[in-house]
Amino acid sequence: MSERAFVALGGNLGDPMAAMRSALDLLDADYDTEVLRVSSLYRTPPWGKADQPDFLNAVAEVATSLAPRALLDLCLTTETALHRVRDERWGPRTIDLDLLAYGDLVLTEPELEVPHPRLTGRAFVLVPLAELAPDLQIKGLRVTEWLALADIEGIAREAAQGWWR
Repeated sequence: MSERAFVALGGNLGDPMAAMRSALDLLDADYDTEVLRVSSLYRTPPWGKADQPDFLNAVAEVATSLAPRALLDLCLTTETALHRVRDERWGPRTIDLDLLAYGDLVLTEPELEVPHPRLTGRAFVLVPLAELAPDLQIKGLRVTEWLALADIEGIAREAAQGWWR
């Protein structure tokens, strides 16, 4: 049985668009996961640590037969394959993949929380997610309702849907 999930992609070092394309290719190449749609690509100001370059961000909708933890592991393996280095929280990075939502599942484990615990407060995720799934329910509200509460200043579309393929 296949489940619909949403994965956030981002980066601000090197060529983040190329890194995100590679990440999507790797996710799509996995036997148990298919990338269905990818949002537009957005240039966003840094979040959490402001003294760094702007990010590029997008969201992918995937169909997967992987369990949530296995899908997160695939995301982490993909980051490693693309030379992600984790040396500073919220710092600059070549690629970042986050599991945002997995069907309508609500899950809290030591290293995995679904929906993503900070999704509703991050405009750089809400903007592209609203493009793909405006009516997706997260913590009792639709994504568009969360987006209406978010500060979207500085977020600009860099490339329309179709930038991946």
